[in-house]
Amino acid sequence: MNQEERIRTIVDYLKINQKISMEEICALYDVSYDTARRDMVKMETDGLIVRVRGGAILPSMTKHINSYKERLADSGSKRLIAVAAASRIQDGDYLLLDTGTTTQYIAEFMSTMDNVVVTNSIDIAAVLCDKPQTTTHLLGGVVNTWHRYASGPRTIEMLNEIRVDKLFLGTCGITAEGLFAPSVEEAYLKREMIKRANQVILLADSSKFEKTLFHRVCSYDAIDMLITDTEPKAPFDKIFHEFDIEVVVAPNSI
Repeated sequence: MNQEERIRTIVDYLKINQKISMEEICALYDVSYDTARRDMVKMETDGLIVRVRGGAILPSMTKHINSYKERLADSGSKRLIAVAAASRIQDGDYLLLDTGTTTQYIAEFMSTMDNVVVTNSIDIAAVLCDKPQTTTHLLGGVVNTWHRYASGPRTIEMLNEIRVDKLFLGTCGITAEGLFAPSVEEAYLKREMIKRANQVILLADSSKFEKTLFHRVCSYDAIDMLITDTEPKAPFDKIFHEFDIEVVVAPNSI
């Protein structure tokens, strides 16, 4: 077994066992201590592990988020979640759509009448241009070209003036501590959105669970409903029950 093959199997081992020591690598793969050390150094350099006392663990923090276009191409279960979310919208609802690929799909699937939608996403606003039965308010600010949304002081200022029935909120990561965002700016923007809604509906596919990013957005007491693609596992099932969050699992087909 060469180094590349060992590294793949070490990562698989860590996904199950959480931690591995140099001695375990030596025993599992019948290699010398020096070889195990070189494997560890290579994995650390590639960002695959974090070295800790006595061995290594998988990184708990996600530092890179794919571009909006890349995430849109990887729709996966996001469309199924969006269909379930769109079914919660009623005629005449005032809505706040957080930026994100899942929320863009909600805009595409919306079929209700006389809705007012507020968003900072240029793509969601473009989708809603084809829905004359919907009035769209695009929040101003500085455009983030990687994630395709407006943010900054002007965005927050405009948010301060509104109130909506429902917020459809995206997230890049969820842990037992709450929701996380990759930047302070995005985390504070989401917090302001939460303040403006009577009901906060979180959209999160299973890949978002157990992912920590740079800045926490909020704890679970800010969330009313979760729409996801699979039944949450421990500890999240207990957390959602404790905070009285309604969990909706999207159907596996449209």
